[in-house]
Amino acid sequence: MIQAKGYAVDGPESKFEPFSFERRDLGASDILIEIHYCGVCHSDIHQARNEWQNSIYPMVPGHEIVGRVAKVGSEVSKFKEGDIGGVGCFVDSCRTCENCNDGFEQFCQKHLALTYNGTEMDETTPTFGGYSSQIVVDENYALKISEKQNLAAVAPLLCAGITTYSPLKRFNVRAGQRVGIVGLGGLGHMGVKLAVSMGADVTVFSTSPSKEPDARNLGAHNFVVTKDPQNLEPLVGKFDFILDTVSAAHDLNMYLNLLRTNGAMVIVGVPDKPAEVYAFSVIGNNRMLAGSMIGGIPETQEMLDYCAKHNITSDVETIPIQKIEEAYERTVKADVRYRFVIDMQSLSEEV
Repeated sequence: MIQAKGYAVDGPESKFEPFSFERRDLGASDILIEIHYCGVCHSDIHQARNEWQNSIYPMVPGHEIVGRVAKVGSEVSKFKEGDIGGVGCFVDSCRTCENCNDGFEQFCQKHLALTYNGTEMDETTPTFGGYSSQIVVDENYALKISEKQNLAAVAPLLCAGITTYSPLKRFNVRAGQRVGIVGLGGLGHMGVKLAVSMGADVTVFSTSPSKEPDARNLGAHNFVVTKDPQNLEPLVGKFDFILDTVSAAHDLNMYLNLLRTNGAMVIVGVPDKPAEVYAFSVIGNNRMLAGSMIGGIPETQEMLDYCAKHNITSDVETIPIQKIEEAYERTVKADVRYRFVIDMQSLSEEV
């Protein structure tokens, strides 16, 4: 076994503490990644605090992992020692079901091995995430990362990037279309960057007037403050596509009414309460309301290659692991532009 170190929580009320644990020895198709950076996703907070009522403790969060390949198994062909590799939201799946065969491993019909707060394919061995020194993963579930980009800023692409890229691609967002992004946070700012890069005319919808300069700096063409409903009246029936990134309760119907004929709105944010949708909000104009959850390995690699080609990364604030509690509190208050990323080399200072 490989000795690893990280930061873990022991329960929903506990604080992060240094944690030593074991990673499996390398199998023939495994690679060992020495973790350099790990993004802080809001879902890490939900899981660490058991807000989704499914937490497994002790827990080492983190599923936006970037690092250098230190060792490779005897049959590995995709990576070599010294390469930069990434790990996203899952580390294995059954590989035989219809969804796995079609490149939609995130919807594995048998068992999805989440990067943390889950179990390996034996459905018994717990998985530990990227707030740690290293990770062992099958090469087929690792991603190739361009060394030319800022690696800290690449890390959030493994979740926030693919979460926004996948629906934009699925609905063929392109030049000449009018696209709305609801919310300007960790997901929203990536949605803006990606939609702009695809040639769309992008409007950001936000409750915070203070975010307009940021939205425009990210490339948005228009900004609408949603606290005043009158601001939305001229926009009814004008949008081809709307990406809703907000995780707080809000009125979906207000945005559905902005879609033109055959327009689509996709939800990627996760409010904690069910939303009320009126039938006429979707019946009118043949509108579509859909959801989207990350992406499979092929699409995630496609996204990373696309972002490398177009020089797209997340806007990040890098922190040492010792400041993770502070980062959580600031994330909850939306006091970050727009993602925290942990410099995992800071582990050596304390553990």
